[in-house]
This record gives sequence, structure tokens and C-alpha cells, in this order.
Amino acid sequence: MMNSTQGSYFILGAYFDSGPLKYLFFMILTSLYIFILSLNLLLIVVICMNRSLHEPMYLFLCSLFVNELYGSTGLFPFLLLQILSDIHTVSVPFCFLQIYCVYSYAGVEFSNLAIMSYDRYLAICCPLQYNIRMTFRKVVILIAAAWLYNLLGVLVVTSLSSSLQLCGNTINKVYCDNYSIVKLACSDTRGINLYGLIGTFLSVFGPVILIIYTYMRILKVCFSGSKQTRQKAVNTCTPHLASLLNFCFGVSFEVLQSRFNMNSVPNMMRILLSLYFLTCQPLFNPLMYGLNMSKIRIKCKHLLFSSVR
Repeated sequence: MMNSTQGSYFILGAYFDSGPLKYLFFMILTSLYIFILSLNLLLIVVICMNRSLHEPMYLFLCSLFVNELYGSTGLFPFLLLQILSDIHTVSVPFCFLQIYCVYSYAGVEFSNLAIMSYDRYLAICCPLQYNIRMTFRKVVILIAAAWLYNLLGVLVVTSLSSSLQLCGNTINKVYCDNYSIVKLACSDTRGINLYGLIGTFLSVFGPVILIIYTYMRILKVCFSGSKQTRQKAVNTCTPHLASLLNFCFGVSFEVLQSRFNMNSVPNMMRILLSLYFLTCQPLFNPLMYGLNMSKIRIKCKHLLFSSVR
């Protein structure tokens, strides 16, 4: 079991001495964080301020952008402090707070993408019933369910992990990771492993299965429909599919790195890929949707032009 000194903090073992380059890394990541904050906040404000954008698709996008702010804020301030620090340690309470933020961010992201695929399925496959089946009340319920389910589910995971007896305090990552803490446990982890397996299936595989099903139905309608129907499907589904594939890539590498030996991959590459889903997704989504959707693009230009004037 960890003694009282070890039990007050964790050591993040993936950091290395970068010398003067740490200031360059700090400036790059600070600029990236400010850009992510500005971009996502701009799109949230645009959607909230324009009643013409108070449609299900844009409200789901607003939830997605809020989650990008949440996830990036759970990582960047901590990462920036660690880059400038010479001692890469983190207190136990803050470590579990970061685990909670990162894991709930990932769960909400998958849930949001699943809801958006369901929304596109109704719009393309059941256009005449869309307004009846996707009411404002249903939109609010879906968004609330996506957030509450994941926030409460991850709370259980972190509570179970925090009660484990640990035999070490070194996490070989640049941020706190729940699976790394479970691997340090001296006590029985069967309960938390079972809960984690069930939670992963419900939070990850459940939404992915729903997305695959809805897109199979959408493709069926596209192949049998008119050219206009196919064009509508391509315009509305391309950003969503690109976002899903981008996020799945980052999460997949994170899972592989946690479960398998990745020593053959250079250390810097492992760090960059482990940060991928927490840095690129918050940047990718607003750029993809903001540039691709004409209504959002026009409203953004109007807001920025009015601000300048």
C-alpha cells in the first residue's frame, strides 16, 4: 500500500526535459487553446443569439461546442502548467478531477454524435414526420440525457478508483488516466473492471452502433432516392462522419496505448497521439461545421462585421 507521503500526489512519468524548447511548446499550446476557446465560444454565441438557428441540428451542435470547451479546459491549463514546471507531480484530488473531466468529455462527445446521427436519420429518411418526431422538448431531453448520463456514470468510475489501495504513484502519461491508476492497485479491481467494461459498452459502443445503424438507413434512402436527396445527405452528413472518424482515431490510439506495450513508438509520438482527441477534436469540429454550414458561416460573418463596425 502507498504510504502517506506517496498517497498525496501522483508523478506524471511521460514528461521529459525539453530545455528552452518548453517555452516554445508553451506558446504553441497557449495559442492553440486561445484559438479553440475563441472559435467554440463564437459559434455558441452565434447559435444562441440567432432565433433562426434554434433548430434541432444547430442546438445539438451548440451542445457539441460546449463539450469541446469543457474537454479542452480539462486539459490545457493543467498541461501548460506542467510544461513550465520542473517537477511533474499532481495532487490526488486534482488528478481524479481531471480524470472525471476527460472521461465525461469523451462520453458526452460520443453521445452528442449519436444524437446528431439520429437527427440526420429523421431529417433524411422521415422528412414529413421530422417536425413531429423532433420537437423542442425532445431536443432538450436528448441533450440533457447525453450530459447527465455521462456525468453521473463517470462519477461512479472515479469514486470506485479513488477507493483503491495503490502500490505506486507513477502514471506514465502527461495527464491523469483512470486505467493507469487501476494498474497501480494492490486491492481487488474486478468490480471496477466490470463496471468499466459495461460503462465503455454503453458510452462508446452503444452510440457507435446507433450511428452505424442510422447511416445504413440513410445510405439505403440515398441509393433509392433522387439526386437532390443524395446531395442533401452528403451536405449534412459529411461533417458529422468526419468528426466521428477523427474522434474515433484519437480514442482508439488512447485505448491501445493504455492496454498494450507501445515502447516501439517514439516517446514524442506517443505523447502527441495521446493528446490528439483532447486537442484536435475541439479544433476540428468548429472549423468543420463553421466553414461547411452556410447559415452558421453567414451569421458568424455578420456578428464579426457588426462587432468591427
